[in-house]
Amino acid sequence: MPRSNASTRTALIVINAVFLMWGLMTVLNDILIPHLKGLFTLNYFEVMLVQFTFFGAYFIMSVPCSALLARIGYRATIITGLLVTAVGAVLFLPAAAVSSYPLFLFAFFIMASGITALQVAANPYVSLLGESRLASSRLNLAQMFNSVGTVLGPYIIGPLILSGATLGAAALAALPQAEQLAYRMSQARLVQGPYLVLTVVLVLLALAIWLFRLPPLAASDDDAAAGEHRFMDALRHPRVALGVVAIFVYVGAEVSIGSFLINFIARPDIGNISEAAAAHYVALYWGGAVVGRAVGWLLMKVLDPRTLLGVFALIAGLLVIGTMASHGNVAVWAVVSIGLFNSIMFPTIFTLGIDNMGPLTGRASGLMIMGIVGGALLPIAQGALADQIGIQHAFVIPLLCYVYILYYGFKGSRLA
Repeated sequence: MPRSNASTRTALIVINAVFLMWGLMTVLNDILIPHLKGLFTLNYFEVMLVQFTFFGAYFIMSVPCSALLARIGYRATIITGLLVTAVGAVLFLPAAAVSSYPLFLFAFFIMASGITALQVAANPYVSLLGESRLASSRLNLAQMFNSVGTVLGPYIIGPLILSGATLGAAALAALPQAEQLAYRMSQARLVQGPYLVLTVVLVLLALAIWLFRLPPLAASDDDAAAGEHRFMDALRHPRVALGVVAIFVYVGAEVSIGSFLINFIARPDIGNISEAAAAHYVALYWGGAVVGRAVGWLLMKVLDPRTLLGVFALIAGLLVIGTMASHGNVAVWAVVSIGLFNSIMFPTIFTLGIDNMGPLTGRASGLMIMGIVGGALLPIAQGALADQIGIQHAFVIPLLCYVYILYYGFKGSRLA
């Protein structure tokens, strides 16, 4: 006797767990960046190759993942994404053991490829699983769980990875051979333990989704219809094309700020604390998104999502200006508070971009996910700028991003 499909409520609970896990996996980049910067004696541009590799995978893999979604459906794509993410996570074990930066980058790419599949499938699945007028509210709720993962990562796992003193390549070379080996083993264990646990959790979550048969979506599980359309058909809609740019700059701004947060707050003229202590502020930065998405979930039941997006972008931009123009605790809390107003941006831009796209929903979703490549390119740009003019003034890049999102909220998202 075939098993019956899970209820909509059960499906949303299970998918929310997926959102939580990929949020946790993604935010650990922010923890590893200062660890790898010290371990391999990298400048800001070089260490931002972590984000370039990770978010570059979104651009490279979005089209293949969209094709996979059209072929095998939402449930199978989500399971595949979780298992590929688990493969990427387990690759951190040998990367840490041999202390190889290129192998770390390869692990980031594989892990991000799996998360791309999750993004391509889970975001539209949640958007379409219910009334269309509540799509933004529903996706904000799911993204709230994503933000819970981004809080748990820095708060629980961050101090574990950053607990040891990191020696640069020159200092390490000065040690006797036996001490070098002992040091490398200790640094490897700091990374291997957390990622081994995460690998197991990802596999168990994939098994849970296989056991809970998600309800099919009549409008999109026949995405065979999507095969008759091209990505250019979706891009002809200004709301979609401008939305892809909005996703690009939003993710670029959010990732850039998160990537520099520990190094920025640890500076003597800003927070004057250790990197391990600064990791707790990363949890607060992402924790603001939890609060903001919970509030956004409620507000969007009664307010226009477009207006709310524009207002949040305006406030985020003002906080970036405060970050650039101040020092000490004012700068610390200005940059941390940006997370609160980042909160509703991704789910709101995403749902506005794919709203009422019919058989083009899958194509529009894939394009939106491709826009996440902003998380690869803008941190690199900010890293290069920080090497030239300083980390604080380089925050001008996120500022420009919020100006564009303000435009999309008040104007661009209203175009047909």
